[in-house]
Amino acid sequence: MDFQLPAADDPRRLEVRSWLAAHPNPSGAELAGAGLVAPHWPRPWGLEADPIHQLIIDDELGNAGVRRPVNPIGIGWAGPTILYAGTEEQKHRYLMPMLSGEEYWCQLFSEPGSGSDLANLGTRAVRDGDEFVVNGQKIWTSGAQYARYGILIARTDPDVAKHKGISYFVCPMDAPGIEIRPITEITGGHTFNEVFFTDVRIPAENLVGDVNDGWRLAKVTLGNERVSLSTGGVLWGNGPTALEAIESIRAAYPNGVADPHARQRIAEVYIEHTLLDLIRLRTLTAALKGEQPGPEASIRKILADEHGQHVMSLVRDMIGAHGMLTGGDGSEVFVPGTDTKGLGPDKPGDGLDHPGWYDGYMFSQALTIGGGTGDVQRNIVAERVLGLPHDVNVTAGMSWSESQRAAGRAS
Repeated sequence: MDFQLPAADDPRRLEVRSWLAAHPNPSGAELAGAGLVAPHWPRPWGLEADPIHQLIIDDELGNAGVRRPVNPIGIGWAGPTILYAGTEEQKHRYLMPMLSGEEYWCQLFSEPGSGSDLANLGTRAVRDGDEFVVNGQKIWTSGAQYARYGILIARTDPDVAKHKGISYFVCPMDAPGIEIRPITEITGGHTFNEVFFTDVRIPAENLVGDVNDGWRLAKVTLGNERVSLSTGGVLWGNGPTALEAIESIRAAYPNGVADPHARQRIAEVYIEHTLLDLIRLRTLTAALKGEQPGPEASIRKILADEHGQHVMSLVRDMIGAHGMLTGGDGSEVFVPGTDTKGLGPDKPGDGLDHPGWYDGYMFSQALTIGGGTGDVQRNIVAERVLGLPHDVNVTAGMSWSESQRAAGRAS
């Protein structure tokens, strides 16, 4: 495995630098038009870049201080699914405004009664001529209040097995009958929302793929979600990295950190950051060799989520009691086009004084829950990577609650 990126005079680097010289302050539309937002996507939306080319582009954009548009659900999850199963009309209508950040996206999957068992959803979509009429409720919809479109899964056939009667739609979030209710979080703000559908009419042309094939496409989306939640900053790809947190601590303690326990924790988050970076490079190396991702790809989300909590807990403790005087008023909620909680390399002068550290710490408690809980992910690793046996009751088709009741009867 080669941990070194190509040299400074690599032709691919020179090409990016030449473009940046001609576009020193590129807009989201300019970045998207040049294929630099998602360079691994096929042309004309990307550059069909291999993993090393992607890293070169990331490196050059970072060196130039250029930030891509922030549209995580659109670019990370919806876009790959539309590329995979969408019509040519859908690709040309949705992908470029998605990449440029002009049209922000949300995800309409989870429901109050179908969290871990997503296929048990109850939202219905009934065909009525050239439209589908949707009724139901979704929950934990990040950024719904800002979104132009959402990716929606709904039941289109209630008379077949639950995995086989689901369809996948592009949902306009301004359609009549949609009501968005905020969920106030511990930070005082709201990233998440409940979304209610009352006789919402979605054009049939917004169906992605075939009717009743939505579960297969949802798995494509969720597969990209697992990757997206494990990259970039420590708050699900947004916010600061461990290195930026350490730099903020260094600025706040110019004479060094005296507490040996704190110094050890700083070293630990640095080590975690480095290990995650090496795991990423190992995965990329496997891809370049045409190999399937190994166990490292399966465990990266677990490590990245816990790493985010470690970084935020460290910064909280370095700030001390002063942290209770800032943040927590909802002022640092997610806003499209910025880093989550307003933290990141575009805020280097704020250091530990930025109120977003408080909200970032509170938000970090969700990292090991969203996108698949840490416990569920460990079960997946145990069974699919380590080859350990399935739980005997689950193998017998019993749910966790059923197995607990059965255990109670046996005792």
